Amino acid sequence: MTSQQFTASPSFNEAYFSIEKVNALKQDFQNAKPYTHIIMDNFLKSDVAEMLHTQFPPTEKLAKHYDGLNENKSEGANFGDFHPAFAELRRDLMSKEFAQWMATVTGIDDVFVTDDNLGCGLHEGKNGSFLDVHIDFNIHAEKNVHRRLNMLIYMNKDWKPEYGGDLEMWNADMTNCDKKVAPLFNRAVIFETNEISYHGYSKITVPEGMTRKSIYTYFYTDIRDGAVKYHDTIFKARPDDTLTKKIATSAKETLKNFIKRQLRKFGVTLK
Repeated sequence: MTSQQFTASPSFNEAYFSIEKVNALKQDFQNAKPYTHIIMDNFLKSDVAEMLHTQFPPTEKLAKHYDGLNENKSEGANFGDFHPAFAELRRDLMSKEFAQWMATVTGIDDVFVTDDNLGCGLHEGKNGSFLDVHIDFNIHAEKNVHRRLNMLIYMNKDWKPEYGGDLEMWNADMTNCDKKVAPLFNRAVIFETNEISYHGYSKITVPEGMTRKSIYTYFYTDIRDGAVKYHDTIFKARPDDTLTKKIATSAKETLKNFIKRQLRKFGVTLK
């Protein structure tokens, strides 16, 4: 058992920063299937979570909007357009104290968050939103650092099972969804990003005016020896998808990643 002390920044529930809890989280993370992860309810202090929920911006205020074969969602890291509470949370997520806690819980040393839209931001989806199963890009194309961990904090009050939108965690050969995590209010999920961490969410059906909301943070380290060479996000079709979608997804992803790798050789990056 570690004797190290951990400091909870102002945003976080102090219960998760005791030595006893950190050791329990370490065990949970390492033993989780289908890949290493932990789930923490009531992760933010209640007043912080309430403020973020109340002030969560509409999708129109987010900078990017995706509506394609494999995703329908909006995202943004334009914090100057958001309530100051979001910048305060980002500050705490990017702090050295939180990086130390994250490294201890996950066993991945020297993690940090980049100060751009590939560090912290917001995801939001209206009725019909979905994100097909995928593994994430592994190298930050501009900063050349290695993406190692995802953290999602959900902001969805009164979320019902019939709305769908559970975080799906699939096995390594994409034959089965081994775990589903409901995107409940103030629930945080941390999972390792690697070549088998397939995840996504199915199409949501929500009442008028409701959206699926989350706050994302991506943690990086310097490039490791033996790390897989650069690739962008890679979407995979589910086993029950139509043959047409399976062929289209495979062709699109192969072409996309080929083009991005070639451009990267010449110093050109596409976000």
